[in-house]
Amino acid sequence: MSEVKRQVHLVGSLGLSDTETVFRTIASILGPYCPRIPDGESGERQQWITWQHATFNSNPDMEMAHDDVNSTGLPGKVTPQFYQVRPSIDPTTVRFGLLGYAEVALESFEIFRKLSSEGVISPNTRFQVSLPTPVALLSYFVVPEQRLVLETAIETAMLKEVEQIQKAIPAQQLALQWDATFEVLGAAGGPQLPYPDAIEGSLRRLGHLNSFVKPEVQLGIHLCYGDLGHKHIVEPVDLAIAVAFANGFSETGRRIDFIHMPVPANRRDDTYFRPLADWKLPACTRLILGLIHYSDGLEGSRRRIEVATRHAQEFDLSTECGFGRRDPSTIPALLEIHRKLAANEN
Repeated sequence: MSEVKRQVHLVGSLGLSDTETVFRTIASILGPYCPRIPDGESGERQQWITWQHATFNSNPDMEMAHDDVNSTGLPGKVTPQFYQVRPSIDPTTVRFGLLGYAEVALESFEIFRKLSSEGVISPNTRFQVSLPTPVALLSYFVVPEQRLVLETAIETAMLKEVEQIQKAIPAQQLALQWDATFEVLGAAGGPQLPYPDAIEGSLRRLGHLNSFVKPEVQLGIHLCYGDLGHKHIVEPVDLAIAVAFANGFSETGRRIDFIHMPVPANRRDDTYFRPLADWKLPACTRLILGLIHYSDGLEGSRRRIEVATRHAQEFDLSTECGFGRRDPSTIPALLEIHRKLAANEN
């Protein structure tokens, strides 16, 4: 086997039928190139956070808002139904119960542990849990004027999920990734965030979340511009916003083990990658570039790697986002592209 040149990162969703199929497929194709394996977010979780409608719909203090406030700043075909606090309820008293992320993570980890004990999954591979930030749930489900007042309640619920995950899964086997989508979009001129100063405000919030992650747990950030029909919600101009977020984490206290940044298929120009010259994080933080695209395969991805290498010598490989919205029949071939690029094979 060729020497491992770069690692492969999988963002979260895999578009396959079930968790065991995800684990077996990744282990068989990517093997030593993939240090963290997510459960693939099968079933109702394939559409990222949309399954959290149940959280808001089942809360007795919440009700659906009227359609005239049904606006997220997202493209027109994305029309999530907002919720609001019932008029008779003091918004500061609203609480949320279990969100379900810990429950499904623990179910998936049992399968992960079984396959690890059987030698299917390498013993050094970690189980990856990808979580949305509280800002994502607020921005997608709550009327704009109530987002800040409900922020603490949503954050508390999410941190309870993190607590349960860390209580049940050994820290040395766990990797946790925050999906920072609305934060990036807000900084890029997309849907407005409920607080001023998109980058600094988001970094403060993410830094607070990170402080609850055990030191032995690998911690990463997925900086995302959205994925609707394989198109960004806001098109990135270059990597400047992503690098600004990344550098900001160096001041939040908790070590960041990996940061994932998107690279559009049509960006093979130095202008896009030039902001990487300002990367200030320590060597322990792995840069992951989401430059693999199924549309142009090995050759297109290699062209983007060639340009990126002029601006950053050390980086790992990924797609821009998860695979959940892809045709499942394409997944093995896409993973094979990952493997060949990581192994530097033809």
